[in-house]
Amino acid sequence: MLSPMGSRTLQSSVISLLSNKREGYMTRAIGYIRVSTDKQAEHGFSLEAQAEKLKAYAMLYDIELIDLVIEQGSAKSVHRDGLQTVLGRLGQDADGLLVVKLDRLTRSVADLGRLVETYFQDYALLSVGEQIDTRSAAGRLVLNVLASVSQWEREVIGERTSAAMQHMKSLNKYTGGKTPYGYDLVSGSLVENEAEQAVIQLVAKYKAEGLSYRKISKVLAEAGYLSRTGRSFTPNRIMQIAA
Repeated sequence: MLSPMGSRTLQSSVISLLSNKREGYMTRAIGYIRVSTDKQAEHGFSLEAQAEKLKAYAMLYDIELIDLVIEQGSAKSVHRDGLQTVLGRLGQDADGLLVVKLDRLTRSVADLGRLVETYFQDYALLSVGEQIDTRSAAGRLVLNVLASVSQWEREVIGERTSAAMQHMKSLNKYTGGKTPYGYDLVSGSLVENEAEQAVIQLVAKYKAEGLSYRKISKVLAEAGYLSRTGRSFTPNRIMQIAA
């Protein structure tokens, strides 16, 4: 077992070794800035704020910020011209990619995982907001954990929203979109339309009797039943009503 003096000596040696390894070398990084709208891209404070954060981070951690690439677009896909150009420069004139937050790259944990596996095993991914530096194993671990938690949060929100919509639907509350056939929208609630409900019942009856959708549309037209647009029901519309 090492004595306290020996432990301190070993710690000092490790620190010295790390310092010597870094001395004379500065990571060359490209700053990537993404804004979601044209307005932000042209006038928004988001651009300036992101740029200032990247410059301050680079100065603090002795990173050579060789370029700032600005792109307007959605994070739904990583197949964006600006991002792909930056990724292609890794190993050429840059050693790493610097962003304000991971969602500037992508909001998909699957896409983020693929980026890490493809590019950031060999090159650095640096995030100001999450304090991530994948130049170390610990940094890569934190990145994976944060990405998983972010994905979990989005899925939980989606589940809650879906449950709320289903509950509203069960109470005949309007949940958005076109008012379904057979109902009228009254003060935010769905109220049965007697005339349309009669058509729905006839469609169900004729379908049970084995009539085709084309035949049912013809029978309804002959009986004088018309759709909301004032036209005869098409076979496709009959199929939708019967669903």
